[in-house]
Amino acid sequence: MKKVYQIKDIDCANCALKIEKEIQKMDGVEEVNLDFAREKITILGSVKHIDAKMLEKVAQSVEKDVHVHDMDEVIDKEEVTLSPKQWLMYGIGVVLAVVAYVIRDVLQSTFLDVVAIPLYVISYVIFGHSVLLRAFQNIKKGKFFDEHFLMTIATLGAIGIGEFIEGIAVMLFYRVGEYLQDLSVSRSRKSIKSLIQLKPTIAHRLEQDGIVDITPEKLNVGDLIVIRPGEKVPVDGIITEGSSWLDTSSITGESMPRDAFEGKEVISGSLNISGLITVQVQKAYQDSTVKKIMDFVENNAMKKANTEKFMTKFASYYTPIVVGLALLLAFVVPLVVSLFQGVSYGSLLITYIERALIFLVISCPCALVLSIPLSFFAGIGSASRKGILFKSGSDLEMMAAIKHVVFDKTGTLSQGKFKLDQIVSGEPELILEYAAHAEYHSNHPIAKSILEAYGKTPNDKMVLSVREIAGKGVRANYKGIHLFIGNERLMDEQKIKYLKTHQMGTIVYVAANGEFMGYLVIKDQLKPKAKRAIQGLLKQHLKVTMVTGDYDSEAKDACFQLGIEDYVANCLPEDKVNLVKDLQKKEKVLFVGDGINDAPVLTQADLGMAMGGIGSDVAIEAADVVIMNDDPHQVLVGYHLAKKTMHIVFQNVIMALGIKGIVLILGALGYANMWLAIFADVGVSILAVMNAMRIFKLKKHK
Repeated sequence: MKKVYQIKDIDCANCALKIEKEIQKMDGVEEVNLDFAREKITILGSVKHIDAKMLEKVAQSVEKDVHVHDMDEVIDKEEVTLSPKQWLMYGIGVVLAVVAYVIRDVLQSTFLDVVAIPLYVISYVIFGHSVLLRAFQNIKKGKFFDEHFLMTIATLGAIGIGEFIEGIAVMLFYRVGEYLQDLSVSRSRKSIKSLIQLKPTIAHRLEQDGIVDITPEKLNVGDLIVIRPGEKVPVDGIITEGSSWLDTSSITGESMPRDAFEGKEVISGSLNISGLITVQVQKAYQDSTVKKIMDFVENNAMKKANTEKFMTKFASYYTPIVVGLALLLAFVVPLVVSLFQGVSYGSLLITYIERALIFLVISCPCALVLSIPLSFFAGIGSASRKGILFKSGSDLEMMAAIKHVVFDKTGTLSQGKFKLDQIVSGEPELILEYAAHAEYHSNHPIAKSILEAYGKTPNDKMVLSVREIAGKGVRANYKGIHLFIGNERLMDEQKIKYLKTHQMGTIVYVAANGEFMGYLVIKDQLKPKAKRAIQGLLKQHLKVTMVTGDYDSEAKDACFQLGIEDYVANCLPEDKVNLVKDLQKKEKVLFVGDGINDAPVLTQADLGMAMGGIGSDVAIEAADVVIMNDDPHQVLVGYHLAKKTMHIVFQNVIMALGIKGIVLILGALGYANMWLAIFADVGVSILAVMNAMRIFKLKKHK
C-alpha cells in the first residue's frame, strides 16, 4: 500500500533526512521517501494504521514546528517573509550589538563592561534563541550532531573566549542565510509547482434543468459538459458540438494550438482558446490524462538516483566525522604543537578552540543533502514542461548514461500511415482503378492507402465478386475482368509472368485477365522530425538500431531515409526482448516504442521510453519515460536535458564538497574566520539552489 502526505515547515534538507529515518522505523513501513523540494512524504508498506497525526508526532520529535497533512487537505504556504514583530526584534538585536561593540571594543572601557556584556548576551539570545532551544531539546532526546547543536557549541564557545561580536554575527548571519535559503527553495517550489498545476477546478455539466457546476471528480462517462473560452478541459472526451482552438502546451510541450471540432478527441488539461464547445465525457477524472500526468510527475519519487543515495549516505557519516575532527583540532593538535615547539599548552588552547568552533560552523551538511535531489527535481520539472515525463531521478540519471538507442519503427519513427508512393505501369490510372475496386471492402492499411490515392468512391455494383487470399492478396471480378492484386507469391501461384522489382516499400502487383499490368509502391510515412532525431543522436556518438515486424524491404527503406545502419526486420515481440538483452551485455540500452505493443521490451531495457500519444493510458503505465506528443525528436531533447541535469548535479556536488573542504582546511590552519564559515554553510546551500534552477532556463535543443 502506498500513502502520500504533505509536510510543511521543515527547517532544512538535513532535517528532512532525519525525519525520513525516524519514519522508516515505524511499524509496517517498508520504504519511505521525504521529498524536501516537493514537501511530500511517500510511504510504502502495511501502512493502513498510519495517519497524518502519527507522522506529525514522529516528525516533531526531530523538528517541533513541522506539520503533516493529508493530501486532500493540502495547505499552500505563502511566500516566505518576516513578520513586523520579527523585523522589530532583529532590529533591536542589531542596535544592542552595535552599542555594546562601541562601548567595549571602540571605547575600550572595561568599566562599562558591566553594561556591554549584558547587551551582547541579549542580542545573542534575540538572534539565537530558536537555535539554542532546538539544540537543548535534541540534547534531551540524546540527539547530537545536528546543525543546531553545532551552532550552539560554536557560538557559546566564541562568547566563552570573549569573542562576543563573532558569536552574535554567526547567529545573525546564520538566520539571514537560513531566510535566504528558505526564500530560494520556496520560489523554486513555486516555479516547479506551476509546471504541474494542470488540474481543472470546475466542470459545467449539462442536465435537464440546465448547466450545473461540479468538480471534475464527480463527472461520469457519458456526461455532456460545456467548456467556455479561457477554461481548461476537465476530463478526456469527444466534441459533440461546436469548434475551437485548444492550447495543449501544458500536456505536450507544443506551442501550436490544435484545431478542435465535432468528432475530435480532446484531452484534459488543454486550454480552450476561442469557441464554446460541448464535450461528451469518455473517461472518469481518475483515468483522465491530466490525472495520469500529475501522478506521473508528482508521485513517482520513491526510486532515488544513485547520486542521491550516495549523498544521503555520505551526509549521515559526514557530520559525526567532522565533529570528531573538531575535537581533535581543539584539544589534541595544540598538545602536539606544544610538545614540538616547546610552547605552553594553555597558551595554544584558546587559539585552537576558536579554530575548532569555526570548523563546526562549516560542517553543517544542508548544502550536501539539499543540492542533489533539488537538481533532479528541477530536471524532471523542466522535462515535463517540454512534454517529456520522467518517473524519477534515477530514470533521468539513466537517460544520461545511455549508449545505445533502439527504436521501434511503426508508430515511433513512422506514422503507421501508409501512402501510395509510385505507380509503375503504362496505364497508371487504370491499374489504380482496378486496385481500388478490388480492395474496396478491405480494412487493411494498404487497402486504405490505395483507396485514399484513388480519391473517389468505387462503384460497388460493378464489383461482381471479391475473395481474399490469405497472405497473398485479393482475387476480384470487376466489370467482367478477372483481377489478381497482391504480392509476388500471388503472381507465382497464378503463373502470371510479371516484372519483379526490388524497390523499397510494399509492392502490390496488378494483373488483369492473366496479363501483368504493373505495380503500386506503398510506403509507411516517416514522422517529420524522425531523421533529425536520429542524426542528432548519432552526433552524440550514440549507437542507433531500428527494430520492426515489417518485411526487410520496408525496414531497409526506412533506414535508408533516416540514416540508420543497423536494423532488424520481421521481429516478433520476443525477438525485440532478446535483441535488447544481448545489447545490454555490453552497454546501457534505451528502447523507444509505442508503449502498447512493446510493453515487454520497454520493461527489459535499462530505460523504456514510450511514444505515449495523447491520453495513452498503457504508455503512461508501462514506460519509465513518456513523450506526450509522439515526436521522436523529443528523445534527443530528453537526452540533452538529462546530460545537462547531470552536469549541474556534478557541479553542485563539487561545489558543496569543494568549498566546504577548502574552508574546513583554512579553518583548521587558522585562515578562515566566522564570516567565511557562514558562507561555507548557508551560502553554499543558496548557490546550490540557484544553480539547480538554471535547468529551467535551458532552451529546447534544435
